Amino acid sequence: MNSFTKAAMSFSVLTAMRSIFTGLLVFTLCTVSFAQELHGAQESIVQFEKANELYRISSYEEAIVIYESIEQSGTISADLYYNLGNAYYKINEVAASIYNYEKALQLNPTNKEDILTNLTYAKRMTIDVIEALPKTFLQRIEADYVASLSYDQWAYLSVIGAFLTAILFLLFYFSFVPLQKRLYFIGSTLCLFLLIVSLSFSILQYNTVQKTQEGILFTPKVGVKNAPSQISEEVFELHEGTKVSIIDRVDVWLQIKLADGKKGWLLSEHLKEL
Repeated sequence: MNSFTKAAMSFSVLTAMRSIFTGLLVFTLCTVSFAQELHGAQESIVQFEKANELYRISSYEEAIVIYESIEQSGTISADLYYNLGNAYYKINEVAASIYNYEKALQLNPTNKEDILTNLTYAKRMTIDVIEALPKTFLQRIEADYVASLSYDQWAYLSVIGAFLTAILFLLFYFSFVPLQKRLYFIGSTLCLFLLIVSLSFSILQYNTVQKTQEGILFTPKVGVKNAPSQISEEVFELHEGTKVSIIDRVDVWLQIKLADGKKGWLLSEHLKEL
């Protein structure tokens, strides 16, 4: 064996050892990262149950501290925001209660009943009474059907639809029994329809979420201006707990729109964005 061959073999061995070492290092780092995430999730569950117990014995402010520490850790859920909303409602913090109920709805639009019931009670504590403009037919369809699931949930349905379409089509292709072939074809067509509808709704819901920016007023009373300037004319007043849509930004000013169509400008410090 000449020196060139020996050098080539040594290089191959070193390369293999380096690859093995790199693989072990990546595996170790992934394992440590997963273990840390698992530990963090378990700790959040323990803290969540502790906060729930404090809520049950009417220690609402202490429960809020723990709930918000869980939120700051990044472990968020609809249940967390729902319980936060309940705790704030118990201590008559209108804006914070409404804000957290709205966050719960964003994360889990399928479980609307309990959240909407409590949100209705919280809104009764607000001062502003705003009559929403009537919705068009398409807006009603979007609100009643498209918004019934989040865009992630619609995307999951489209994946299921794609999987079932592929399976049923393969069964149709390889089946030689006429009745079974017909049934597989009908099933595959229906699943394809489910795929198209759910994917379309997912895209529509995603675009709606991206375009829609909303916030809750946290200032007891604020004057809304007709221009982004302190010296501009005040056109109307709003009070804490009112939900607004954000349609424009200029420095520290936000242009808002109410459900009844009114528009105006206010400082961003007065509200908390959803």
